[in-house]
Amino acid sequence: MRFLSMVRINERAGQKPSAQLMEDMGKLMAELSAAGSLLDTAGLQPTAAGKRMRLSRGRQTVVDGPFTETKEVVAGYAMLQAASMDEALEITRRFLAVHGEEWEIECEVRQVMEHCAEAA
Repeated sequence: MRFLSMVRINERAGQKPSAQLMEDMGKLMAELSAAGSLLDTAGLQPTAAGKRMRLSRGRQTVVDGPFTETKEVVAGYAMLQAASMDEALEITRRFLAVHGEEWEIECEVRQVMEHCAEAA
């Protein structure tokens, strides 16, 4: 099963990853990738560089970032391969642990809906 772990941070906090954090994260990602548990991961640009598109009553609108009403934003993601939600949570626990005590991070973990092949 695939799971998406969305990394949420308060981008106004101004936290920047240290060289040690980047090294530790690189080691963890290499280990999880080699094990087949980490399928893809990336950080996202700040909301100031983003746009939101909305569809309401058939009308589409675009709003430029930053999004002032938003405190916590999705700052990155990891696509995981795991046998269960518990296993996906354990992988996410390891990701959070690498950040130590100085970071405030939340990860939302959700299973990806797999499309069933149509019967022939």
